[in-house]
Amino acid sequence: MSDAPKLIVSHAPFLHGGGSIVVRNGQVLLALIPAAICGMLRWGVPALAVIALSVSSAMAWELIFNRISRRPVTIGDGNAASLGLVLALVLPATVPWWMVVAGTFLAVVIGKEIYGGIGANPFNPVVVSVAILGISWKGYMDFDAMLLTYDPGFVMMEPLTAAKAFGTEAVARFSAFDLLMGRQAGAIGAPFGFWLIVGGIYLVACGVVRWEIPASFLAAVALVAAAFHLSNPQLYAGPMFHLLTGYTLIGAFFLAPEDSGSPVNFWPMLIYGGAGGLMTVLIRNIGAYPDGVIYAVLVINLINPLVDKIRPKALGRAA
Repeated sequence: MSDAPKLIVSHAPFLHGGGSIVVRNGQVLLALIPAAICGMLRWGVPALAVIALSVSSAMAWELIFNRISRRPVTIGDGNAASLGLVLALVLPATVPWWMVVAGTFLAVVIGKEIYGGIGANPFNPVVVSVAILGISWKGYMDFDAMLLTYDPGFVMMEPLTAAKAFGTEAVARFSAFDLLMGRQAGAIGAPFGFWLIVGGIYLVACGVVRWEIPASFLAAVALVAAAFHLSNPQLYAGPMFHLLTGYTLIGAFFLAPEDSGSPVNFWPMLIYGGAGGLMTVLIRNIGAYPDGVIYAVLVINLINPLVDKIRPKALGRAA
């Protein structure tokens, strides 16, 4: 028998990039912290309570499901915590506690775990949760009504709702700078556009998010909104208003680019993001909902497998 050394070969991948799920989720949490702090400073203890309950209950649901399904415990990877924080930032500060718990159940169990866990879900779990909450308990997702329970003297109207009801007369009341800095009614963290942009750029710089999806999403929102505005300036708001209101920025950087529900190739990412921006403005301007981001992301998640098949022709391949 030969004594020659044997070649030991491991399975792919053969070269590890050094990243990990824990690090990626930690970076997402870090990117969201400024907007979360602004939300807590703006809305006080109610916002803090929603954020704390959302993060903790999301982790609890994942732990419970891991135990019931006899899977390895995965709450240490930070994915449930990041889902809980994103969900909290798109909810009103005065949403009831049971709705927060229901929302994290929908996100973690229905949106992710029943498909096999992280990386196997076809839709963004937070988007699934918010869509179901918005249909099932529409009144609790009405920012104007819910913020009146926080402050009965609150007179500021949520910008997209105001634009839907009164056209550009209401839009003129909001300056771009005020909208960018979060001086508007809305969710806990979604209105703070400046910090969401900073967090999004950080994720792009870290490689957690590819630039193609947020860039094409925001570009499509701006272009389609500009086309509507030019067609009827009295009825439709301009592009800056649509970019800085509602869930646009949190959708572009934190919802649409979710790993398992978005494409991985260059042109598919541009098409995917552009379709999301297009759907957002169409739903806002001619649809039934003031903010179309959630349903737009659901639609592009649905077409993702088809879009991601669009690839350049291989070199040397016969026509």
